[in-house]
Amino acid sequence: MFSFAKQLVYHVMQSIIKTEKLHKVFANPAWALVAAFGTYFCMYGFRKPYTAATYAEISLFGLSYKFLLVIAQTLGYVLAKWIGIKIVSEIKSHQRIKAILGFIGFAEVMLLLFGAVPSPFNVIFLFLNGLSLGVIFGLVLGFVEGRKHTEFMVAGLCASFIISDGVSKSVGAYILASGVTEHWMPFVAGIVFLIPTLLFITMLTCVPAPSATDIALRSARVPMTAEDRSRFFNKYAPGLIGIILVYLIVTLLRSVRADFAVEIWAGLGYEQTPDLFTRSELLVSFGVIIISGFAALIHNHYKAFSFSLLTSLTGLMILLFAIAGLNNGADKFISMVLIGLGIYIPYVAVHAIMFERLIAITREKANVGFLMYIADSVGYTGYIGLMILKSFTPASDSIFDLFLKISIGMGIFGLLLIIFCYLYFKNKLKSNEQQVSEISAGQSYTV
Repeated sequence: MFSFAKQLVYHVMQSIIKTEKLHKVFANPAWALVAAFGTYFCMYGFRKPYTAATYAEISLFGLSYKFLLVIAQTLGYVLAKWIGIKIVSEIKSHQRIKAILGFIGFAEVMLLLFGAVPSPFNVIFLFLNGLSLGVIFGLVLGFVEGRKHTEFMVAGLCASFIISDGVSKSVGAYILASGVTEHWMPFVAGIVFLIPTLLFITMLTCVPAPSATDIALRSARVPMTAEDRSRFFNKYAPGLIGIILVYLIVTLLRSVRADFAVEIWAGLGYEQTPDLFTRSELLVSFGVIIISGFAALIHNHYKAFSFSLLTSLTGLMILLFAIAGLNNGADKFISMVLIGLGIYIPYVAVHAIMFERLIAITREKANVGFLMYIADSVGYTGYIGLMILKSFTPASDSIFDLFLKISIGMGIFGLLLIIFCYLYFKNKLKSNEQQVSEISAGQSYTV
């Protein structure tokens, strides 16, 4: 089916895109936003539904089977991130669609084998599922970076994985409620998402390359060589390491909150209902889109970059205040939403604003996919380490208790890191300020 889809996408849509009227539609930022949002939203249907199950009746070597599944898929995902540093930064634009189709098709086959092979031997297939899906974000990101409205589009793209995380769990819960077994539920969920996935990928195929205006405002985003990657990272290493550590912190918190949402909500006293995940994440995504999208209204690249650091600082403060409120009797649902908002504000700021505007300021030969995959590689590697550490903690320490404990310590550390990043880049980019002002003076945004 995916081979047929490739032929459909390339032979039919490539001829359609040449039509002038359709080209104007495809060039509209809303088209790219919907295409990117939908593609990555649907990818979660092949990745996350299994987390709606508990797999409570199975254990291996005294360890929770679900814990092993989370570790296995995350191991595959993090390996893909490290490999993706090269793939995403070097891939040519015309190769992205074929890669997306191939990786998602492989992921669904792995879910088929996960259902067909008895446990615990089927754990390997969830590892391979994660390995195939870990590069998708960078491939989709390549269609929307380096454009006049990139912040809006990337904020929408990021909203897709906030909302889809909850929706995919809801779909998984509905499928379980219909009588499908826990082992076959992930494959069935993938079938549910198959047709919309192909539709949005077809839309993505029609997104044109950045215009001359986009390139003048944001700089060209071209494939990078190993030498390009090394030169850029070494030039801004202290500040980039600081951003990556902040991203590591919010990735750890986001991943625990996402992968163990059932257990965390249970710790708050909520029974699992399919719409609970969706309602909470819709509220979080709405707040994040408004905050991140506002950066597109800031013409000056340096000011937008500084704004992203300020919002990240604010996000971590919201996280700490929400946990304090939760410990002092505040409404549990509202506290959980605020915790999610506090985590996702810096998480999305890195995706949508920091790296995008840093490249626009410096006008170096670079692309956002390269920087994001370094950050993602470190983030998911850290998450694996945290999960391994969790396996050695006393059984009496629940996921809910662990989540609250690490949120406080990491939130405080993250605040200090953001302050360091602001001071470093303020000094490092001082020589660029005149160039930034000259570039920004000629900008006229229509939002």
